[in-house]
Amino acid sequence: MIHFTFDGRPLVAPEGATVAGALLNAGVVSWRRTRKGERPRGLFCGIGNCFDCLVDVGDQRAVRACLIPLQDGDSVRTSDSYGGPDAG
Repeated sequence: MIHFTFDGRPLVAPEGATVAGALLNAGVVSWRRTRKGERPRGLFCGIGNCFDCLVDVGDQRAVRACLIPLQDGDSVRTSDSYGGPDAG
């Protein structure tokens, strides 16, 4: 198991999990909102085609959680970015 934080909350995940997989494993199903702040977003396509799963990880801003392997000690945060021009 590896340890990480999400918005300051300590969590654990299986080694080799993506950020999205680790968040889902911890019961977190949404970590971004649409441009107008109306609807929660989390994992949608799971293969990096959309921008629904954006998070900030360490110094990286607005990365797709479904593509980033989680590292022990990562600090994952809700991103205030909306992704590409068609996102959200």
